[in-house]
Amino acid sequence: MSKPKALLAYPVVKEIQDYLEEFTNLSTLDFSKPNTYEDVVAAIKDVEGAVVLGTRIDENLLSHGSKLKVISNITVGYNNFHIEAMKNRGVAGTHSPGILDNTVADFVMGLLIATGRRITELNSFVKEGKWTRIDNSHLFGKDISGSTVGIIGMGRIGEMVAKRCSLGFDMDVVYYNRSRKMEAEEKLGVRYVEKDELLKISDYVVLLTPLTDETYHILSHNEFSMMKKDAIVINASRGPVIDELALIEALKEGRIAGAGLDVYEKEPMDLDNPLLKMDNVITSPHISAGTQKTMNALAWNAAKSMVSFLVHKKAINIIPEMKGDF
Repeated sequence: MSKPKALLAYPVVKEIQDYLEEFTNLSTLDFSKPNTYEDVVAAIKDVEGAVVLGTRIDENLLSHGSKLKVISNITVGYNNFHIEAMKNRGVAGTHSPGILDNTVADFVMGLLIATGRRITELNSFVKEGKWTRIDNSHLFGKDISGSTVGIIGMGRIGEMVAKRCSLGFDMDVVYYNRSRKMEAEEKLGVRYVEKDELLKISDYVVLLTPLTDETYHILSHNEFSMMKKDAIVINASRGPVIDELALIEALKEGRIAGAGLDVYEKEPMDLDNPLLKMDNVITSPHISAGTQKTMNALAWNAAKSMVSFLVHKKAINIIPEMKGDF
């Protein structure tokens, strides 16, 4: 019996590639250089399955891969999937839920603490030789312990962040979500509030929501105007959940105090983006899940999901919108 043809479109450790080669007739992109959407399109012909990281799976790509049966994403998020186009062509989509929860939650706490206590500013202050006097009250930051944190999006990662904030830092945790999480409320002592109330009372606003039509620009001019002037925004979900121009304006006008950002409306960022010039904004390159252990686990999950679908004829880790279709 011949092996199904498959494409590996993202570099993985040798053990994962060996596993894929055992079960499939595997081709890979040239990983000695950065790969583009066009490179994947060119390589997708005659392929039945593909392992990708964030590649846009749209009608154009699908039309070039007429034999495609499954696309496995090396992430929990899958806003790169054009779901209706995939459904129309009978192409399944898998993702990797649950694997990166703790890693991302740790990073969110790092952003929150670093932004609130102005750690990157303080680092530069000392290293640039500006520490010349004892009175440094102009560098005071914002308390973490005892503050109120508002989490927008109480999924698995949201609950992990809430646990760290409530049990680890004695913070008052409120959350807004499309559905209440009664078990989390009881276990962690968190409170559900409506979005406007969350924005008004929170010292830190943490965005952990997926990108949907409802969450696009969930924070914009009106929302920033409700927030405390010393509030800080943390975003480690998807860039477009924040109206970036509105955020820049709010920061410039002092309507909020700062931001810790791992994601942006355009990635990579333009070098003239005003956020890059703001001392009260910490930026990182969409890397909240970026530890080798976690990335290996995500890649293993994607590889096994594809092999299970193509070889063992068993659909696992199918995205929620396709549950029951395969």
